[in-house]
Amino acid sequence: MTQATSIPSVSILMPVRNEEKHLPAALASLSAQTFRDWELVVVDDGSTDRTPDILALAAAADSRMRVLATGGQGLVPALNLGLAQCRSELVARMDGDDVCHPARLQAQVDYLVAHPEVGLLATSFQHFPRRRIGSGMMGYQQWQNTLLSHDAILDDLFVESPFVHPSVMFRKELVQQVGGYRDMGWAEDYDLWLRLAAAGTRFARLPETLFFWRERPERTTRTDPAYAAHAMRLCKRHHLLQGFLKGERSVILAGAGLEGRAWYRILHEVGIRVEAWVDVDPKKIGKQLHGAPVLATGDLQHVGTKLLMTVGARGARAVVRQSTRQAGFVEGRDAICVA
Repeated sequence: MTQATSIPSVSILMPVRNEEKHLPAALASLSAQTFRDWELVVVDDGSTDRTPDILALAAAADSRMRVLATGGQGLVPALNLGLAQCRSELVARMDGDDVCHPARLQAQVDYLVAHPEVGLLATSFQHFPRRRIGSGMMGYQQWQNTLLSHDAILDDLFVESPFVHPSVMFRKELVQQVGGYRDMGWAEDYDLWLRLAAAGTRFARLPETLFFWRERPERTTRTDPAYAAHAMRLCKRHHLLQGFLKGERSVILAGAGLEGRAWYRILHEVGIRVEAWVDVDPKKIGKQLHGAPVLATGDLQHVGTKLLMTVGARGARAVVRQSTRQAGFVEGRDAICVA
């Protein structure tokens, strides 16, 4: 194959480290794409297994592929190095252990060309191998795949990360305008989504399952403290303080369980007090928790204080949202769901 000189329609950004076991399948899924006008920018972040050999052989066979190396600086430097080398305005993310449906790139390119107002497009995804998937991750998959429109994604933006990072395609310029990837001690992808949202980027998701996310114990989201629950709360707090909670000195927390108490602690650290709690547990209602009354949902009134919904159970989230609406709170303006 001759070396391409024109700028490809899509750049695929793939950071890897020690992926010899699954990398061939990931590369094969890209080679099988029905959309052919792409380049693959792989950043080897200090692999010590056969990953460099696999990449060298693949690059020798396909001139659309370029391999860079960081020497093991970490994921964020690898992502930023690769992003800077992506030549296309459209950048698709991919990891070295996942698999794409053959129609993935074509579907995402077609949508973004037809919808120039959309800055980031995900696809619906499926975990694999299925035998390893627990109820929690199945619930996450089902929840995320229901968020198809920009408004639906924004409504749940502070619940959890609404996108599987390697499933997205975005406009490179928009990501660069908000500073690219950064290491803040929490998930670099979720931090990026929140900055893009604050900058007014429009999101969307294709309903078709075009990405397959490999579940394995050593996956970064399982092993890196940056993806732990506490780090995710700190990420949410950081962005809320720049937007929804900017200038606020007190809040109401809807949910007096473990998640609500965790939010009490991190809000207390930055000088925001809990004015009241809302809960459905009759054993808690009428009592004081950290110096604030615990109210029943029917006693909740909107008196100007903003409210955070901190009920982590997905089945209870709809109930809490309904009760806050009935009390006069407008979600996104007066109330926001953070769990």
